[in-house]
Amino acid sequence: MSEAHDRARIDEVNASGRPPVVFIHGLWLLPSSWDRWAAVFEAAGYAPIAPGWPDDPDTVAEANAHPEVFAGKSVGQVADHFCDLIGRLYRKPAVVGHSFGGLITQIMAGRGLSAASVAIDPAPFRGVLPLPISSLRAARPVLGNPANFHRAVPLTYEQFRYSFANAVSEDEARRLYDEFAVPAPGEPLFQAAAANLNPWTEVKVDTGNPERGPLLLISGEKDNTVPWAIVDASYRKQQDNPGVTEIVQIHGRGHALTIDSGWREVCDTALAFVKRFH
Repeated sequence: MSEAHDRARIDEVNASGRPPVVFIHGLWLLPSSWDRWAAVFEAAGYAPIAPGWPDDPDTVAEANAHPEVFAGKSVGQVADHFCDLIGRLYRKPAVVGHSFGGLITQIMAGRGLSAASVAIDPAPFRGVLPLPISSLRAARPVLGNPANFHRAVPLTYEQFRYSFANAVSEDEARRLYDEFAVPAPGEPLFQAAAANLNPWTEVKVDTGNPERGPLLLISGEKDNTVPWAIVDASYRKQQDNPGVTEIVQIHGRGHALTIDSGWREVCDTALAFVKRFH
């Protein structure tokens, strides 16, 4: 998804007069993973936009054919990319992000750029201390080889099954893998793993900014990649903020909760929160 395309969509959103909503995907997915969500929010009166990370390909097939385009993307670079795009909107948007997109969502909220924010199974930031064994296992395909810091790393089906699709049937897991899974940069995972050891890390959130706005954190009960312990610790850090801070756990759901067959429950939960404030 080219930056020119994203800027053209921003112009459309500005011209629509509707309240904007920005969707931010995480690792191993593309902006198209939000297509069904965008349709729901548009029907509810919002102007949705799902920008890509820098150099995101348009399709899963293209992404898997050219994995090298994902390499070399840091959390700070991606956050600045989205902040620049959001700064082109005439109105503060609601921002909805999943996984590392949920981390970017909180970074942007901490910079006072969003009217309301929803972070779904968000990657941890500096100060979030729990490190569950399942998270370490989910990150092993990247963190197991230091050379992956500079690489784009695909997941095998078995790795995707554990880290994303553990809470769905085998048939659905294979369909999700074929339809959505793409390579991802290794660098953000190394940054997140070292965030509590590095005072200068880019993986940090200003949780105290009074301009942060309302924030909802959503946790999938069965998520192996970002379990409840991480989401709850993020919530506790965010309670430093004077704004509304809420947390919800979605029963029986894994890390694929934004794309699997139960996506609509999560989407409706996010939409209800956004409607209260935006």
